[in-house]
Amino acid sequence: MTLQNDHYTYRVTWSPEDEEYIGLCAEFPSLSWLAESPESALKGIRRTVELVIKDMKNNDEKIPLPIASKNYSGKFMVRVPPKVHRNLAIQAAESGVSINRLVSSRLSH
Repeated sequence: MTLQNDHYTYRVTWSPEDEEYIGLCAEFPSLSWLAESPESALKGIRRTVELVIKDMKNNDEKIPLPIASKNYSGKFMVRVPPKVHRNLAIQAAESGVSINRLVSSRLSH
């Protein structure tokens, strides 16, 4: 499978500390790009990721898969304190739904 840098998860946000826009890539959390405009920040981080991928290929390093290319089961386990578990069970029962449905609803908001 050939990875392309435009399949990664990019985000541009304002950085109050730097007083510039910052381009970020979720799959490469150590990378960022500062620019005066959101468009330039996105262009910069995409180019940075492209260069890093080329370097990683040259060094036979494992390249992260884009989040969008991964398959998700819809399941994950979360451990909570017993008191929280009990309160969730009470709230779910009072709402007439399962704990799973209650927590899923809350996470999706």
